[in-house]
Amino acid sequence: MILALIIFLITYALMLTLQKYRPVIALASAALFIALGLFGVYDFSALDALGAVDYNVLLMIAGTMGTVTLFIESRMPAYLAEVLIVKVPNVKWAVTVLALFAGVISAFVDNVATVLMVAPVGLAISRKLKISPVPVLIAIAVSSNLQGAATMVGDTTSMLLGGYAGMNFLDFFWMQGRPGMFWGVELGALASLVALLVLFRRDTQPVSAKVETKVTDRFPSALMIGTVALLIVASFLPEPDGGTALALYELRSGLVCVGLCAIGVVRECLRRRSGSALVKVVKELDRDTLLLLFGLFMVIEGIKTAGVIDAVAQLFYTVAGNNPFLLYTLIVFASVLLSAFIDNIPYVATMLPVVESIAAMMGAAPYVFYFGLLTGATLGGNLTPIGASANIAAIGILRKNGETVKLRDFLRIGVPFTLSAVLAGYIYIWLVWGI
Repeated sequence: MILALIIFLITYALMLTLQKYRPVIALASAALFIALGLFGVYDFSALDALGAVDYNVLLMIAGTMGTVTLFIESRMPAYLAEVLIVKVPNVKWAVTVLALFAGVISAFVDNVATVLMVAPVGLAISRKLKISPVPVLIAIAVSSNLQGAATMVGDTTSMLLGGYAGMNFLDFFWMQGRPGMFWGVELGALASLVALLVLFRRDTQPVSAKVETKVTDRFPSALMIGTVALLIVASFLPEPDGGTALALYELRSGLVCVGLCAIGVVRECLRRRSGSALVKVVKELDRDTLLLLFGLFMVIEGIKTAGVIDAVAQLFYTVAGNNPFLLYTLIVFASVLLSAFIDNIPYVATMLPVVESIAAMMGAAPYVFYFGLLTGATLGGNLTPIGASANIAAIGILRKNGETVKLRDFLRIGVPFTLSAVLAGYIYIWLVWGI
């Protein structure tokens, strides 16, 4: 077990320090665990490693990314943002509404993609109103991070939880006779709305804007709606007894996402009479995240086989005693602090089996701990500029446009936004799932 723990800690340290090479590091670590299995150090084979990969999650991420690329190119998000902005009375409400709109989009679209599609609107509006775009884009970024946990397709961490816990799309809304994760996120959004209104309370300049963006194609919007609709339908399909039908059933969400993406790409290629749409979608795929997850699934199975997961779970259990509320609190706020400085994707992927093991020790259902983990890890990234990819993307856009982003500029919005949203979600989840 000690050897496996050392390998994992080195792997994690290298991923933190050499972020450009995270996929290579994860795959190399997975290969090392497979090699140790071949030499008989652990009961772990290449088939065990490949069997631990959640292909449904990988297909969901890839398919959603492709559809989002087409959605952004259609200019529908920018059009909708402008439609909303022309209806607000002043700058305070313009920034708040734009942030909330980014949140709504990110409940169904990857957070970084949301920032990339909404940020240009924020920049344009800031120029028209002659205000600094820095707080506007920061508000967009932190709001997109919050809503990513609202649905199963909103963020990679949500997909990881859905795949690991065997949840379907509707489970995020209503599960086992109780309100799901979605409503906790929305309570957090309401709390953060108050925080944003207070932060921008002095920006009462009137807004004068008009709808200028033209939507080039409405079909990608239909694909986005169709993805959600079919994921809901797929959640009602009966589970087959076995064989090929069962294998396809377990991949149903991923196949929905990839299938609709393929329809969109084929249509666009036929419409343009070229393969440029396919090239664009393939180019925009976040291959680093896909390869990172592919490697991490195998690494985590390796440390689980070696007994590391059970040992870490025992440590948490020892600290919290047999007190579920104390453990829940520890998971939420430790996740907030850790995710402020480290990527939440490998963190959540690692912690899911730990949380499951702790719940088993306590003889409790794991869902309250799952939801606490997702809440803390998703929102903790908003505490610092480097805590979430969406924050890094927003700051990169600002710098490309000649803006200087100081740490205090980010903390002024990120800290109150995070604390208000986390506390709302923390209380909700315990009241609904913990008592």
